[in-house]
Amino acid sequence: MIFLTTGTQLPFDRLVRAVDAWAEAAQPGCEIFGQVLSPPEAPYRPRNFETRTRLSPAEYAEIFEKARLIVSHAGMGTILTALTRGKQICIMPRQVKYGEHRSDHQLATVERLGAHPGLHKARDEHDLAGCLDRALAEGESLQIATIDPFAAADFSDRLRAFILSTEK
Repeated sequence: MIFLTTGTQLPFDRLVRAVDAWAEAAQPGCEIFGQVLSPPEAPYRPRNFETRTRLSPAEYAEIFEKARLIVSHAGMGTILTALTRGKQICIMPRQVKYGEHRSDHQLATVERLGAHPGLHKARDEHDLAGCLDRALAEGESLQIATIDPFAAADFSDRLRAFILSTEK
């Protein structure tokens, strides 16, 4: 199953439309489920997969664990969750020019993220189909190195020392 998540703060119909078009053209019958926040005016309803606006934390976690691929906006929370759980993820950034966010920090995130097995980056909806195809081609054979969900001890110690030194 592919899990599409657009987050819970802002709509991202451009991503939803791109996944729907890919599913129709390239992956008929592919199981996709979306946690999608749609814009209040003229929301897009995908033809090729089911969506829900909100999921409980338990539902989200269950679907996330079942998914073989996560598709998401370039939000760090979802990226880190995928990488700590060893899940492949395709990310596409929201962009200011489309009214999808207040800044282009997600474009910067995509540009700055280095290579990591299982992390696939699409700059826009035109890159997304190829991104999804590459992720599925890698499939289950890909060994995804998970990242530690906690900061390294030396980083935490240095940060704590810095904070304590500035409190004087």
